[in-house]
Amino acid sequence: MLKLGQKAPAFSLPSTSGATVSLAALKGRKVVLYFYPRDNTPGCTTEACDFRDQHSALRKAGAVVLGVSSDSLKSHDGFRAKHALPFDLLVDAGSKVASAYGAFGEKLMYGRKVQGTIRSTFLIDEQGKLAAVWSPVRVQGHVEAVLAALTPTAPAAAKSPTASHLARAKVAQQGRAANRRTSAKR
Repeated sequence: MLKLGQKAPAFSLPSTSGATVSLAALKGRKVVLYFYPRDNTPGCTTEACDFRDQHSALRKAGAVVLGVSSDSLKSHDGFRAKHALPFDLLVDAGSKVASAYGAFGEKLMYGRKVQGTIRSTFLIDEQGKLAAVWSPVRVQGHVEAVLAALTPTAPAAAKSPTASHLARAKVAQQGRAANRRTSAKR
């Protein structure tokens, strides 16, 4: 398993830009590298569109966004055009790069164990080291968590989906306790 601060695995993959994109060529830039199972599936489309909708904020934070799946370049081109994605999609034939990042392996799909791409995102810093890892990813609210990790002035609680989840749970628990006290007085 990859650890924070560790050098990110190198890659060089064909891209929808028509060029080959490599991690070495991106040195000096922050990279949001997200792995997803398939083009044009509901969860993958939602995730890609969320990255699209926040793309200007991600760029303003200094990040390059790259989506990666094992789909063909033709599939990626159609997916990118259909949803007006402003970032490159990379072809990881054979899921070799996904495997190097730990984003390929056993997962549950409709209650069955299968081998496949594990929805995962890696934030790579300017020196090519892992700054943040989300795996497996829950699509809802994910891009906001990535943005929070890119923004150094964001409060610590905003950077951690777990912290915000716990805060909401605590508020809900306090509300239930207050309701029980009110009911007991009646």
